[in-house]
Amino acid sequence: MPYIIGTAGHIDHGKTSLIKALTGLDTDRLKEEKERGISIDLGFAHLDLPDGTSTGIVDVPGHERFIKNMLAGAHGIDLVLFTVAADDGVMPQTEEHLDIVHLLGVQMAIFVITKADLVAAARIAEVEEEIDILTLGTALENSRKIAVSSVTGQGLEELKQLISSTLQSRARAAPAGYFRLPVDRAFVLQGHGVVVTGTALSGEIKVGEQVRCLPGNHLFRIRSLQVHGHSVNTAGWGQRVAMNLTGPDRAEITRGHVICNEKISLVTERLHAHLEVRPGGRTGLKNHQRVRVHLGAAERLGKIVVLRAGEKIEPKESAFCQITISEPLLALRGDHFILRDETARRTLAGGIVINRWATRHKRGERGLQERLSALLHGDMAALTEAYVEGNVAFALPIEAIYQFLNVQEEQIRDAIERMANLRAL
Repeated sequence: MPYIIGTAGHIDHGKTSLIKALTGLDTDRLKEEKERGISIDLGFAHLDLPDGTSTGIVDVPGHERFIKNMLAGAHGIDLVLFTVAADDGVMPQTEEHLDIVHLLGVQMAIFVITKADLVAAARIAEVEEEIDILTLGTALENSRKIAVSSVTGQGLEELKQLISSTLQSRARAAPAGYFRLPVDRAFVLQGHGVVVTGTALSGEIKVGEQVRCLPGNHLFRIRSLQVHGHSVNTAGWGQRVAMNLTGPDRAEITRGHVICNEKISLVTERLHAHLEVRPGGRTGLKNHQRVRVHLGAAERLGKIVVLRAGEKIEPKESAFCQITISEPLLALRGDHFILRDETARRTLAGGIVINRWATRHKRGERGLQERLSALLHGDMAALTEAYVEGNVAFALPIEAIYQFLNVQEEQIRDAIERMANLRAL
């Protein structure tokens, strides 16, 4: 089963050194990173584990100025290696990175106490206590902790074993939707054309197939595929994928675009979501507040409409909202996203998309909270009936329904056949 490992943690807490010690690969690839000794953009590697599992690794920058780049690579992570330096302990970006991985729905973490060779055992115990306090009430509470040194090699073999056992401890089913890959890197290779890389979130693709780029709606054909530097004929969910594309010469692909199955074709500029405001969002979220929306590898300006009584969602509160986005975005039901303040100084909240094609609502609208709750918790049958009944059209094309639900066409056709209140014509 494929897995993606991501890093997180404060600047200079040893994320890149840890990955180099584990894999032998230096993920700092830019000249400026080498000169300054800090990670600025995303870095990539792979790790072969003792049980034979091969995992992709996304190494993220820790500096507060590069949170935007960190967020572009944090989606699709199965396990986070969260570094906390033994000498510093928990720091400001430790807290913000924790909020981000919690809000993105990451369920597995190992807290790696780095630079263990610099301190006494008593200090390691103090840092462990700091981590316990930090993670209280989050998805990563009670995660395993291990002390390592990338200089002496202390704890590295034990960490590999712990990574392996942690990944194997939680089985997961293949995501239901079509192939989707948020682009985190795109470049032109002389003589070969455009190459894009990213973490595949769902589905599968093959060499020779046609794919769509959204937004923009350009169609490309896959010339070749690579996973972990090896050429393959097929690639899919849970893998770091590089693809060489042929298509329109004038089509520009950049970070934030999504390469997807050609059956996905509809983008959005307004969506419904369920939001959680973290303690780090100290002033809460106000109705009509402007924010930065980070979804997949994309960043957009947006505006929040709080869909409940009151003018604010306070820290530690959750609520339904509507988000209006400045430019079209591919967002599917179940996608996690992060909200930061308009000036990009701090992380405020995060949430999950429940309806990618939201209509305007009044906050006091009768039954609105119940309908939104049904969108968050409903099964496929209930969601399909609610979507069809809530639409002004008498009948809807099947394309709209399976893209609303983020499932494949065959799945929804089979489900409709079993529904008493709907008919497929």
